[in-house]
Amino acid sequence: MKSIASGALFALLGISCAIAASDPLAPVNAPARPAPLPVKPVTDTYFGQKVVDNYRYMEALGPETVAWMKAEGAYTRSMLDAIRPRAALEQKIAAFTGSFGFTQGYVSYGGRAFYEERMPGSDNFDLVVRDRAGKRKLVDVAALRASHGGTPMAINYFFVSPDGNKAAVGLSENGSEMASVFVYDAATGKQIAGPLDRAPPGFAAWSADSKTLYVTRLKTPVPGEPESELYRNTFMDAWDLKTAPVTILGATAGRGPKMTADDTPALSISPGASSAVALAYNGVSAELALWTAPSARVNDPQATWTQLATPDDDITGEDAKGDTIYLLSHKDAPTYQVLSVKAGAPLASAKVLVPAVGDRVTDSIHAASDALYVLARHGAYSLLLRVPYDGGRTDEIALPFKGHVAEAFTDPRAAGITLRLQSFVVPPKYFAYDPAKKAFADLAIGTAPATYDADRYVTSDLEAKAEDGVMVPLSLVRAKDAKGPQIVVIQAYGAYGDSQLADFGARSASFLQAGGSYAWCHVRGGGELGDAWRQGGKDTKAFHRWRDLIACGDDLVKRGLTTKDKLFVFGGSAGGVTLGRAFEERPDLFAGVIDVVPAANILRSEFEPSGPLNVPEFGSVKDPQGFKNLYAMDTIQHIKPGVDYPAVLTTAGMNDPRTAPWEPAKFAAALQTSGMKRPVLLRVDADAGHGIGSTKAQNDAMYADMWSFVFWRAGVPGWRPEFAKR
Repeated sequence: MKSIASGALFALLGISCAIAASDPLAPVNAPARPAPLPVKPVTDTYFGQKVVDNYRYMEALGPETVAWMKAEGAYTRSMLDAIRPRAALEQKIAAFTGSFGFTQGYVSYGGRAFYEERMPGSDNFDLVVRDRAGKRKLVDVAALRASHGGTPMAINYFFVSPDGNKAAVGLSENGSEMASVFVYDAATGKQIAGPLDRAPPGFAAWSADSKTLYVTRLKTPVPGEPESELYRNTFMDAWDLKTAPVTILGATAGRGPKMTADDTPALSISPGASSAVALAYNGVSAELALWTAPSARVNDPQATWTQLATPDDDITGEDAKGDTIYLLSHKDAPTYQVLSVKAGAPLASAKVLVPAVGDRVTDSIHAASDALYVLARHGAYSLLLRVPYDGGRTDEIALPFKGHVAEAFTDPRAAGITLRLQSFVVPPKYFAYDPAKKAFADLAIGTAPATYDADRYVTSDLEAKAEDGVMVPLSLVRAKDAKGPQIVVIQAYGAYGDSQLADFGARSASFLQAGGSYAWCHVRGGGELGDAWRQGGKDTKAFHRWRDLIACGDDLVKRGLTTKDKLFVFGGSAGGVTLGRAFEERPDLFAGVIDVVPAANILRSEFEPSGPLNVPEFGSVKDPQGFKNLYAMDTIQHIKPGVDYPAVLTTAGMNDPRTAPWEPAKFAAALQTSGMKRPVLLRVDADAGHGIGSTKAQNDAMYADMWSFVFWRAGVPGWRPEFAKR
């Protein structure tokens, strides 16, 4: 990509202003947008290829860049607020999403049930506990916010001790995910330990006697070191809640299994199991290294840790009961198989307990006292298998309704399994399976409003033919009475082997409530069809991610379900690769793009805080093939002057630890200087991060902006921004 000289840049901007009038949906009496940032080309040479970066200086987030981002955020705010029905839409979304009572993270130990709950009308998820004394809040996030001057706060994770008497909770502020751990007494609600800072990874475990908490933490920052060092050399501490923590795992621990600077240590101690399992996550790679040691000797510096698996063994999950360890593996089994091995024995002695079967993808394993429960899938929909420990017949247990099991909980000391089941249109419900009765019981936690009727909508499981002939799964939800082409938003991701499954989203449902249709394109790079599907969108095959999305868009148009001027794509984060390259290769196909905190400058992501963790997924510019792969995926490097790109709404969270805020900012700046006639809007949230810690109100406002943008760019009467004459 050639750099643009300053004179040519302003000439190009003049052309952009001149042709803006040709946009029939251009805002009425729109104010001038902020002055563009200057182009300051930096040229890198990678393996003989020159790469020009016109906005490298933005990565420092200096005063000039931050001021421009604030100005762009204010301009975007004014533009979206000038859509007259937008305010009413936000109120409807807030009322709709607020009418649900959502729960997540259910666990039950020692006669107590714990879960996060956002009650109808609440802005936050709280941690609640239920026992003989009744139901009560253990962590009241609204009260914490009030005591911190209204600062947005969130529960990032929680871990309950095996006796059910204590809960360790990771809390963070402003969407930063930089959690500190607090420990609470489950009976009294009193904080009994903490905070223990620098604990954002979210890996924790309790000792079998519930006296020691193990927490994965970041090293103390070194002044002046690169941002990319932030998540390296993480370690796991053992903490007795009274004295200073002691490091037991990690590259710098000086004890335990040998790990590298890029390994993130974790620990799994199943109640009653003879051995603990140490795990090493290499960045975002799903494949684990595992070691075992006697559970009682985890704190002993002289304990012998026996390696069970390396990442090359393709183990992606584990659980244990007694002296047996159960493993989830895709070694020579692209749809995954379940193995069992005795603690301390080599992996070569493992037995295949549940073999890989055709298109049935095995997702997870859960050890209970009566049997091993295995969650599997056909496409986006879950299956539940019960595998007796005595070698009896494996049974498939019929679920209460067709959907996806997003969570499951078992205790190896208790029988049965508890599931969180939902579908694209049915809100989540918790069910407990009793093997003695061979029946599910609805736990009646979480509520849906009586006014919401899932039967108003129909889900279609479609397939789109990709350019190489592969059939790409495509899920579409629309009103049963919908006739003719509809406004459709397609959601896509395609990274890390993560799957878009039949999960309910209140805000995607809010789009249905507003009259739109919603689709999920299950592109390669995700895990919907197993590890082969993931590998089919990775490295040299990454192009399948965006071309699968293009195939889904073309398919919906060909079926007459939508038209090009009513078709939108939505995604973000690592899915920014999928969206960005799709609209660049087929700018004619989409009416608009909603790219939330996108990885739009993947060539430079290696140098942001989470960059080293992502090398296993995307590759490194230090490697010739890695560079080629990254260059092919980089949205900014493929923006071309004068192309009629669709309208773009992109977002940045100023406290984002995953996608640095300069990345979407560079994306917006590059698009604005391309000469495209349709709008490029940069939405900036100073009190948010990657979205994980955002409050309900923050999310409601963002989705009101997104759907307003869609209705505006789809040409729905009355949704065009209008300003008073100046």
